[in-house]
Amino acid sequence: MGEKIKIAVLVSGGGTNLQALIDKQQSGIIRSGEIVLVVSNNADAFALERAKKANIPTAVVSRKDSASQEEFEKNLIEILEKSEIELIVLAGFMCILSENFTSKYQKRIINVHPSLIPSFCGKGFYGLRVHRAALDYGVKVTGATVHFVNEVPDGGEIILQKAVDVEPNDTPETLQRRVMENAEWIILPQAVELVCEKMAERK
Repeated sequence: MGEKIKIAVLVSGGGTNLQALIDKQQSGIIRSGEIVLVVSNNADAFALERAKKANIPTAVVSRKDSASQEEFEKNLIEILEKSEIELIVLAGFMCILSENFTSKYQKRIINVHPSLIPSFCGKGFYGLRVHRAALDYGVKVTGATVHFVNEVPDGGEIILQKAVDVEPNDTPETLQRRVMENAEWIILPQAVELVCEKMAERK
């Protein structure tokens, strides 16, 4: 096994997906890559505490403290380059990244979305909104998708998907929890390992 792929995880909130990645790294599911940095756009994100507990370096880059999207992304790129990041994982990162940013890291940014793309995805579909839309529509099966990130929100190539049944008495909150536990936390680490393994082979 050669050098591990250096991973940065970008977060905004509680960091449950980050925790799943940390756990799977510790248990050996993620072995071709290593999380060397966690970056948040929110200084109060609990995800930063999870990273510190796992002895992973952290950084905060705030969009609202930046004069423009361009400046925000420039600061973000500087931090990523300093840590020689090769793969970026968006794990509940609530900032849309521009084409300038995504084209710089082509096929090197992955995201997890809480539905089976192309359903309930794109601009405005995030968090509980996705699950509310699925319930309003009356679907019997939903799930999660891990995909590469490009300039179109949720528009990049799909890496992995996993289906989850919708129960008759579901609320957006209960559905969100089941999709996280039975899909997101499983396929995100798997996808990270898949991508890292391919990147390591090309090194």
